[in-house]
Amino acid sequence: MLLSLWLGAAVYFSAVVAPTAFTVLRSFELTNANEIAGTIVTRALSVVNIGGFVIGVFVLLTAFASRSLRHGPASLLELTCLGVVTLSTAAGHWLIAARMRALRAAMALPIDQIGVDDPRRIAFGTLHGYSVSALGLAMITALLAVVLIARNLRD
Repeated sequence: MLLSLWLGAAVYFSAVVAPTAFTVLRSFELTNANEIAGTIVTRALSVVNIGGFVIGVFVLLTAFASRSLRHGPASLLELTCLGVVTLSTAAGHWLIAARMRALRAAMALPIDQIGVDDPRRIAFGTLHGYSVSALGLAMITALLAVVLIARNLRD
């Protein structure tokens, strides 16, 4: 259930919160709309990532504790999915987002005022792609884990 709740929050963040923050702030034609929206999204994403990590660790520990008699490919796949969720959200927060925050701080100016050909902005864009990929991977594997857990509970 916790993993399903996290997945819902991650989907909501990805489909609603992040795009809405950028769209609404850009509609006010602020010179630093992307910087403000990015700050909001970064804060919300940290909650999603840390929540995914904590829930992933908890569900993994629970799965290991309850698997003492059950083995097989489905259980191994479930544990693997839970591990991927945990590692992806940890990497997303403590590696990728941390580096993005450091780059934004090193720019000294709002990202909107940095040239698109600036190496720091290019690196930021690359890291953003990694961040999206890490969260996407966590969401896909969380969905698979939820299906596997539900199937195991039914059996």
